Amino acid sequence: MNNNPLDVYGAWIAGVPDAWPDDARDWAHREWVDTVAVMVPGAVEPVAQKLFATVAAWGLGPCTVFGQQQRLAAPWAALVNGTIAHALDFDDNFDPPKAHPTTVLLPAIMAVAEERALSGAACIDAYIVGLQILGRIGQGLNPTHRNRGWHATATVGVMGATAAVCRLLQLDAEACTRALSIATSMSAGFMSQFGTEMKPVHAGLAAKGGIMAAHMAEAGITAGRDTLDGRTGMNRLMVGPDYEDLRDSITHVEHGQNLRFELESVGQPLLITEHKFRVKRFPTCGAIHRAMDGVLDLMAAHQFTATEVASVDLHMPRVHFNNVFYNDPQSPLEAKFSAEYAVGCVLARGRCSLVDFTEEAIWGDDVRRLFPLIHRHPVDKLEGEFPTEVHITLKDGRQLKSVHEWPKGSKAAPFTWDEYWAKFDECCTGVLDGPARAALREKLAHFPALANADDLMRHAAFAPGAAH
Repeated sequence: MNNNPLDVYGAWIAGVPDAWPDDARDWAHREWVDTVAVMVPGAVEPVAQKLFATVAAWGLGPCTVFGQQQRLAAPWAALVNGTIAHALDFDDNFDPPKAHPTTVLLPAIMAVAEERALSGAACIDAYIVGLQILGRIGQGLNPTHRNRGWHATATVGVMGATAAVCRLLQLDAEACTRALSIATSMSAGFMSQFGTEMKPVHAGLAAKGGIMAAHMAEAGITAGRDTLDGRTGMNRLMVGPDYEDLRDSITHVEHGQNLRFELESVGQPLLITEHKFRVKRFPTCGAIHRAMDGVLDLMAAHQFTATEVASVDLHMPRVHFNNVFYNDPQSPLEAKFSAEYAVGCVLARGRCSLVDFTEEAIWGDDVRRLFPLIHRHPVDKLEGEFPTEVHITLKDGRQLKSVHEWPKGSKAAPFTWDEYWAKFDECCTGVLDGPARAALREKLAHFPALANADDLMRHAAFAPGAAH
């Protein structure tokens, strides 16, 4: 057996039949809806406008940018669209790589599909292939890679985007292998960018990198043979010098993350149906969603308000607190990575939605006065070993407790199709008027059957602020 993961994954990308089960195609379509939904308001975010103004002069082309009339060359369109999709941190999570997958895959796939007039069905196929490789490489680096501060959406996302674009370009196994190696040279991104505009740009860079890596391979550019697994391969450099010790001492495996690249059965199980997604109910970092669900469930069950609360104690895995590290957020972006703001928001307002992340909203005293009541209790266990516990003590002495292993929107409690479309409508409110929203929704609903993916994207070139 060939033990080089580059060869094994390259051969799988090129050779696996487009014979996916119906539920795999259905899940891919669901995430298309979810991501296009969050791209609508993402397109009017300041980071989207700044980035588009930066790259607009770098190369015109056939590819649509959300919320813009001017089309760009494929890499630049993917860069901006990936950033737009991740700008609100309202896009999906995927457990095997601990990354946001669709914010990277969709922009890369759509840019190439527009460039080459490809069908919706081809896009769905490329998405399933790209997601599988993204997941397999993520499992080979995690959990340590993510826990040590690498932003897997960027570092592993570019590998998935490369696989997806290779699939669209119908590259042979040898070219797919080289493309994956090339992509390792574009793998970068630190969690120290969380709470800044560079965090969503990471997704755009990964989407752009996937397009560039696949096209470089198509052009015949050579690349190393040991860039995934080798003395200076991705696993040893981006996990750490203790990689072998960590790999060989794992006793508890979550989401298939065992610090080993799966080579014997790349496509089984199919990760899209095995793990599904964590679709976001709130536009915040997903690490705090179990706690937010817990607060809302306790409020519904016991009918209390924020004014009756004496204290809130959050018992969560330390790795979750590591993601929501701002305890006194100074901007809407920082508030998305604040346990105190997320929990205080649902406690004070009974919700946490897009309107709660304006400059005015994040400084509201109704939320901030609760910060001193919210206490962190990190637990040194992985999320699958320790569910999030919310302990609320009321001023009348009652002590309440919730325990959540999975957030709503995850495989344990997935969104219905109606909930996907409700999120779509919520995201479009204030950005798209009725006819524009209906036109985009109609193409999105039938995306897998579209003969040309451009039929969807031409409805994405809306004029921001056109809503009534």
